[in-house]
Amino acid sequence: MVDINPEELPEGEAKVQAVRAMFDVIAPRYDLVNRVMTLRLDVGWRRKTVRRLLLGPGSLVLDLACGTGDFCRELRAYDLIPIGADLSFGMLAAGSTGAPLVQADILRLPMPDASVDGVTCGFALRNLVKLAPFFAELARVVRPGGRIALLEVAEPPNPVLRWGHGVYFGKVVPRIGGMLSDPTAYRYLPKSVAYLPEPDELMAMVCDGGFTDASRSLFSGGLSQLLLGTRDRADR
Repeated sequence: MVDINPEELPEGEAKVQAVRAMFDVIAPRYDLVNRVMTLRLDVGWRRKTVRRLLLGPGSLVLDLACGTGDFCRELRAYDLIPIGADLSFGMLAAGSTGAPLVQADILRLPMPDASVDGVTCGFALRNLVKLAPFFAELARVVRPGGRIALLEVAEPPNPVLRWGHGVYFGKVVPRIGGMLSDPTAYRYLPKSVAYLPEPDELMAMVCDGGFTDASRSLFSGGLSQLLLGTRDRADR
């Protein structure tokens, strides 16, 4: 059972510890719950994300918050070379990917400067303690001209879809997660969306981090969002 109060959103080091412990607990059935609660839409979202990286075969791509390796497997399918990093050892242990994996805080990556051609990250921005240092760290490890593709949940702009999404994400997802995995974790995860800044603020952070051509697009009517950017300078 996850030791976290789903009615309160932790901050600072308490958030780091809570997120690590939560994902350790839900790791064994994490992929199953994702497939069920998104009706497998997450599979297509990842495929589109990798395609929009626009990197050539043989490019080295760091997948952050890699979990059990969904993105790593997709990257390999496109002849890219993945390396996975995740805070949760439980998630890494539950994975089944041939990619090199490392347990690490993605705000302090054990990677040299300008050492990778690209970065992917799926559904993890809201789990970070701070976002500005994250984008700065991306700019440090991605070579000039390299690409980032960050997939995250979103809210549909259409009012009707937004209402339905709110009901589903706030009421149905916790029930699905509770039946298939840990109830506390899946009551907390929908609430964690509150950590995300508004889209304009989020895009400003990406640009300020060193990706001035940043763009944002929505998938499936706004159920998820994709942030893209090219590393523009090596002086940050």
